[in-house]
Amino acid sequence: MSKKPTIIMVHGFWGGAAHWSKVIPKLARKGYDLHAVENPLTSLADDAARTRKMIAAQKGPVLLVGHSYGGAVITEAGNQPNVVGLVYIAAFAPDAAESAASVAAREQSVAAANLFVDDDQYLWIKPDKFHESFCQDLTPEEGMVMGVTQKAPLAGTFGNNVTVPAWKTKPSWSVIASNDRAVPPELEKAEAAAMKATSITVASSHVPMLSHPKEVADLIEQAAAKAGSR
Repeated sequence: MSKKPTIIMVHGFWGGAAHWSKVIPKLARKGYDLHAVENPLTSLADDAARTRKMIAAQKGPVLLVGHSYGGAVITEAGNQPNVVGLVYIAAFAPDAAESAASVAAREQSVAAANLFVDDDQYLWIKPDKFHESFCQDLTPEEGMVMGVTQKAPLAGTFGNNVTVPAWKTKPSWSVIASNDRAVPPELEKAEAAAMKATSITVASSHVPMLSHPKEVADLIEQAAAKAGSR
């Protein structure tokens, strides 16, 4: 395949497709066809199904990019034949019969103390703790807005297992956020090593696509160039 791949971005918990707002213009200027999935965050099966529909709608090769729990989604949904690569941004990359929760259980995150489940079984970050837990290198105002507008997942989604991990057969790239308080950086490093992913490390909170959009966009472009030439 020599055609530029379409780039499909998959958000994680506590946000939506707008979390890619600073990366999208940079990649658009390079001429990429871009899509950002808005997943329901109701189960891994639901989110993977929604992402597969977006993949199936593309006529050529696709590069998947997942942030946080979105890494579990691209791991589950990325086995489609037109997917040429996977990019993980401060993300979970579970193996077969693993979930984001089982991976997270290997090392406690700083932010874990600021999570709570409401009466309807949605998992939230305490709004007044959102900035320090999720995006401490953005401005306090940005953190406040993100905390107020956070999209909570159904808590059970965190424990849904991956079936056949796409990274076993697709080339992978990874951004490791060295100041991440939501997913421990050492965990991100271990996952990148397990995937044999090409990785970079940025001095970022859990949202490098917002605090370091140039570095993230550059890695996505490198992945697109390499995967698209396969």
